Amino acid sequence: MAREIVKKGFDCKFTGSFFHIDQLPKDRRLQVAFAGRSNVGKSSLLNRLVGQKKLAKISSTPGKTRSINFFLVDDKFYFVDLPGYGYARVARKVRENWGKLLEKYLEESRYLAGLVLLLDCRREVTGEDMELVEWLAGRGLPTLAVVTKADKLSRDRVNRKVSAVETQLGIPTIPFSVVTGQGKKELYGAIRDLVAGKTNA
Repeated sequence: MAREIVKKGFDCKFTGSFFHIDQLPKDRRLQVAFAGRSNVGKSSLLNRLVGQKKLAKISSTPGKTRSINFFLVDDKFYFVDLPGYGYARVARKVRENWGKLLEKYLEESRYLAGLVLLLDCRREVTGEDMELVEWLAGRGLPTLAVVTKADKLSRDRVNRKVSAVETQLGIPTIPFSVVTGQGKKELYGAIRDLVAGKTNA
């Protein structure tokens, strides 16, 4: 099943935006979540990954996404777009609410196959990034890092960034560019492995 997905790409459709945990889909399909700091390029990555320009809405205002967004993939599993974190201009109370929603989802989701953590290749790994990875590791949730906007740096600098992230966070890391498509095939494979691993567990 998973290998077929990789060969033909993803058939993906928007399911809904949810602001409360009790609103989330109740079916038993597996979920692959995407998280990262605001303005890291999550929506652009999702659109490039599935080959649809307007599937995930791209905002010019960082921190605008305040919900958990579900996308059904091939009628078999979900992509889950989590609210971005770390944007200073967002009101403190709003940031706190996002954090609670994010934590509650990660704690309570029974069908989460793993999480893809997006990091801007031009930015340093932050304490928030490291805390999230440690938190996930403590709960036995597989995590993969994706270094976005790889086209903004030379190949050598991107490779060094990938190595640095893997050393700092201790998780596999893939360079990705929505402009060139770099890393798309590798990310397909990684998502396939997350879903297959949970299915066979």
